[in-house]
Amino acid sequence: MGDRTHAHTGAAGRAATAGRPASVRNVVLVGHSGSGKTTLVEALALTAGALNRAGRVEDGSTVSDHDAIEQRRRRSVQLSLVPVEWDGCKVNLLDTPGHPDFVGELRAGLRAADVALFVVSAAQEADAVAETTRAVWEECAAVGMPRAIVVTHLDTARTSFEEMTRVCGRIFGHDAPDAVLPLYLPVHGPEGPDGHAPLTGLTGLLTRRILDYSSGERREAPPSGDRWEPLREARDRLIEGIIAESEDETLMDRYLGGGEMDLTTLVDDLERAVARGSFHPVLTAAPAAEGARQGVGTVELLDLVTRGFPSPEEHAPPAVMTPDGTPRPAPVRDPAAPLVAEVVKTSSDPYVGRVSLVRVFSGTLRPDDTVHVCGHGLTRPDGEASPNHGSDVRVGALSAPFGGQQRPLDRCVAGDLACVSKLGGAETGDTLSDDGDPLLMEPWVMPDPLLPLAVRAHGKADEDKLSQGLARLVAEDPTMRLEQNQDTHQVVLWCMGEAQTEVALERLRGRYGVQVDAEPPRVPLRETFASRTVGHGRHVKQSGGHGQYAVCEIEVEPLPPGSGVEFVDEVVGGSVPRQFVASVEKGVRTQAARGLAAGNPLVDVRVTLLDGKSHSVDSSDAAFQTAGALALREAAADTRVELLEPVARIGVLVPDDYVGAVMSDLAGRRGRVVGTEQSTGERTLVRAEVPEIEISRYTVDLRSLTHGTGRFDRAYARHEPMPPHLANRIREAQENGTKVS
Repeated sequence: MGDRTHAHTGAAGRAATAGRPASVRNVVLVGHSGSGKTTLVEALALTAGALNRAGRVEDGSTVSDHDAIEQRRRRSVQLSLVPVEWDGCKVNLLDTPGHPDFVGELRAGLRAADVALFVVSAAQEADAVAETTRAVWEECAAVGMPRAIVVTHLDTARTSFEEMTRVCGRIFGHDAPDAVLPLYLPVHGPEGPDGHAPLTGLTGLLTRRILDYSSGERREAPPSGDRWEPLREARDRLIEGIIAESEDETLMDRYLGGGEMDLTTLVDDLERAVARGSFHPVLTAAPAAEGARQGVGTVELLDLVTRGFPSPEEHAPPAVMTPDGTPRPAPVRDPAAPLVAEVVKTSSDPYVGRVSLVRVFSGTLRPDDTVHVCGHGLTRPDGEASPNHGSDVRVGALSAPFGGQQRPLDRCVAGDLACVSKLGGAETGDTLSDDGDPLLMEPWVMPDPLLPLAVRAHGKADEDKLSQGLARLVAEDPTMRLEQNQDTHQVVLWCMGEAQTEVALERLRGRYGVQVDAEPPRVPLRETFASRTVGHGRHVKQSGGHGQYAVCEIEVEPLPPGSGVEFVDEVVGGSVPRQFVASVEKGVRTQAARGLAAGNPLVDVRVTLLDGKSHSVDSSDAAFQTAGALALREAAADTRVELLEPVARIGVLVPDDYVGAVMSDLAGRRGRVVGTEQSTGERTLVRAEVPEIEISRYTVDLRSLTHGTGRFDRAYARHEPMPPHLANRIREAQENGTKVS
């Protein structure tokens, strides 16, 4: 950012290290899919000297996308850490997937970082930038996360930095448009035959220097008078924005008085304003040309990271407490303080086993240390603590990841990140602290997965491997949830969307060697009686020795929803001996659980035992159980049995422009809109009740309907009668063993 000679301090093949929090910068790159995050990380690593040659997303050769699935799909599907060194600082670049299905990886990156760098493509439609990125920006704003913006793809035709800066100001700075301003303006070369002028350099508004990359090497020069004058207004606005957001009254007085603005003071105020989360500088960057060491804007971006972004010392850590919930003072960001660290990501290595990416907030983590593991059960669907929580474990080797490599580290100080092998059963979200003083960090929120997928082992040999593989998948990605559905007897993997589902199946088959079949999840249906009726159960058999004799008379009547199955004994005169009344009840309940028409459990009925007959020798517990079941089946044959379907209570949050389309779509799903509420940012919350059988793929359909802007939550409301024509179709399908479309 200043007028100085730049030299990288990284070295390809060597692990970047940090000795103190002030020399660490943790930067997470955020942006929609295709915005250029991975390419930008590659360009920054090349400029910093961590790479000798930049890879390409198109051929799967980037350092970030080292997983085989990423290389095949040409898309990031997991968080990756690329540490580099620049100007005496260790810079941890956290590259996140842009696809919304992998939001868990994004959340992990946000937790590990101190600054969010929003990557916006100038080649993308302005509306798409707002739709896919605004929610993350608002989430960062809510917790005071410092943010900056990088505009990419200015080297493509029909793109405009000025237009994208205005878009970013409107979307991200709607409350304070002067808080989103460029630090550099692009310089373009002569127009080509296609009318496109290539990006050849930058003009620094603070430094008043031209940074020319046209020769393949970065050269600095002062601008000529005729080129600088049109930029004076932009520079004045930038300085006013920095001073206002940093609240430097002394510098403001000097500026208003016409005094000269010292560059060092301006940079210090810029860093203060960014650290406060109130000012968001805009830059541009482009990858290096073939054979060049530096891409346009990469040096300037690294300078901003090291000189204008806050260190871990300036970013407030999450709150901590004791395991019983007693608040404790915030962690001291000092390598000599007691240890407080957190597992922000868990992955599996085929050779090393489970590997934990750990952010150290206080103290120093070293190999062979004994640490206490404490957690909230972030990855467990039941919310209960892991059996490994509350235990002491010995830390294995520490390493710094770089692509597919793990470079050894001898320590990880407060503010830094490291990978830890053999950390017992520690899960994502778990807190690591000194074994003599166990602590627990404030949990971070993960969205609920809403797309179900039923999976089963292809053969008997795969059954054990399937359960192990699914457990590892859920441990690696907390946005997945595993459910053993007791009603449908299916193993259901809940995911964020189709892309995550495809990756999960690919990992099961490739990484864990499980031949797995996917099938549509079944909705747990119920049955109930539509009206009062009676049933007669007679079980009489005689065949050598003791026979079987049991007769019972029952009455069945419907009850309100949620009542379950009630059993009432109204036998008089001992027609059914006391010891066999419980047998009749057991037979009735067993048959109710088994179902009547098509195997769906019977609920919300009262069964009254009215009368019966017994034999002094041939009556038995088993005979009266059978008679009770027969009586219930006969009662069902004499009345209409209703099929009950589960109904979900959902809340759909969408931009106002899509409210009509969403409500029309819900009506087509037999949904009932129960109300709407106006939300922030010109959005509306639509509340509705919809049969669950109609929304098994709603997360995919809503994303398509609203172009990625809508999101929803769901909760079970109740079971209620299904329309007769649909019930008949489903009964026929269940009886024939076919899928219901």
